[in-house]
Amino acid sequence: MNFEFNDDQRMLRDQARRFLMDKSPPEVVRQTLETEQPYDQALWQQFGEMGWLGAAIPEAYGGSGMGHLELCVLAEELGRALAPTPFASSIYLGAEALLTAGSEEQKQSYLPDLATGAAIWCLALSEGPRPAAEGNITAAVSDGKLSGEKLPVADGDVADRAIVVARDGDAAGLYIVDLNGAGVTRQTVDTMDPTRSQARLIFAGAAAEKLGNEGWPLLERIQDRAAVLIAFEQIGGAQACLEMAKEYALGRFAFGRPIAGYQAIKHRLADMYIQIELARSNAYYGAWALSTNAAELPVAAATARVAAIEAYNFAAKENVQVHGGMGFTWEFNCHLYYRRARQLALVLGSQRRWKDRLIRALERRNAA
Repeated sequence: MNFEFNDDQRMLRDQARRFLMDKSPPEVVRQTLETEQPYDQALWQQFGEMGWLGAAIPEAYGGSGMGHLELCVLAEELGRALAPTPFASSIYLGAEALLTAGSEEQKQSYLPDLATGAAIWCLALSEGPRPAAEGNITAAVSDGKLSGEKLPVADGDVADRAIVVARDGDAAGLYIVDLNGAGVTRQTVDTMDPTRSQARLIFAGAAAEKLGNEGWPLLERIQDRAAVLIAFEQIGGAQACLEMAKEYALGRFAFGRPIAGYQAIKHRLADMYIQIELARSNAYYGAWALSTNAAELPVAAATARVAAIEAYNFAAKENVQVHGGMGFTWEFNCHLYYRRARQLALVLGSQRRWKDRLIRALERRNAA
C-alpha cells in the first residue's frame, strides 16, 4: 500500500485550494447564515464546469473519470473551505449509490446531470431522533408508490431527487423519488449549521423507482463509501482549525510575548496536531480501500469515520479555546467550523453507531 498521493493528485489539491480561497472565502460561507440563500449556486455550477462533480464518474456517463483518490483530495479541500454546496449529498451519496447499484439505464439517465451540476440529489434515511435501523423504518412502498416521512434530510430542501430508504413488505429497499413530482412536500428545518441545509420530506403516494435489490446491505455499502469521503472533509476542516488557532496564537500578545509561547497553548496545538494526523492516517487507509474496492472497506471506512469525528470535534473546540473570549463571537470564524464539525459528526449516523459498525466488521473479519 502507498499511503501518499502522487504528483498529479497533489497538483489537483493545490489548484483546488487556490480556487476555493478565491471563490469560497468565509464571506461566501456567511452569506448562507445571513441570507435566505441555502447554498452558493454559482460555486456549484463552477464545480461542474471544472469536472469536480464528475471526478469519480466514468467518462461514459458524462464524468471526468479521474477516480476516487482524486475525489478524496477534493473532499479535503472542500472541508477546509467550508464550501456551502450540496456536494456531499449529491456526489458522496447520490452518485456513489448509482455507481454501486444503478442499472445501466439508470446510470445513463441520471449520472450526466450529476456530473454537470444540473441535478442535486440527497439520501433520505432518518425518521426522527431515533437511530435508523432496518427494523424501525416506517416509510413504505406499495405498488410503486411511496408514503411516509423523513427527517432530517441533508439538502432535501434543494434536491431534485432523493434516494429514499423504505419498506416493501418485510424488507427495506432503496428507491429513487423525484422531489419535484406529485405527492412530495418539503419543509426546511432550522439546524445548527445552515450552510448545510436540512429538510423534512413528506411522501403521500409519490412515484418510487427501485434502486438495486439488496436493501439494507446495499445502504451500508453506500454509507461506507461516503464515510471515507466525509472523513476527508472533516480532516480538511480540522486542519483549517489548527492553522487558524496557530495563526491567532502567534499574533496575540499577553504580557509582552505571543500566547503561542505559553505551555498551555503549545499543548493545545500539539494535541490538535496529533488527533488530526491520526485521523489522516486512517482516512488514507480508507481512500486506498475505496479506490480499490478492497474487502477491508467496512473496517477502513468505520475507522476513518470514528477518527475523523473525534479529530474535527476536538480541533473545532480547541480552536475556540485558543481564541479565548474572542472565539465565541460572531465576527470570528471559529463558529463556522464548530457548526460544520457538529453537522458532519451526525450526517451518516453518530460516532457511537460507527463504533458499533467497526466492532461488527472486525468480528466478521476475524471469524472468516
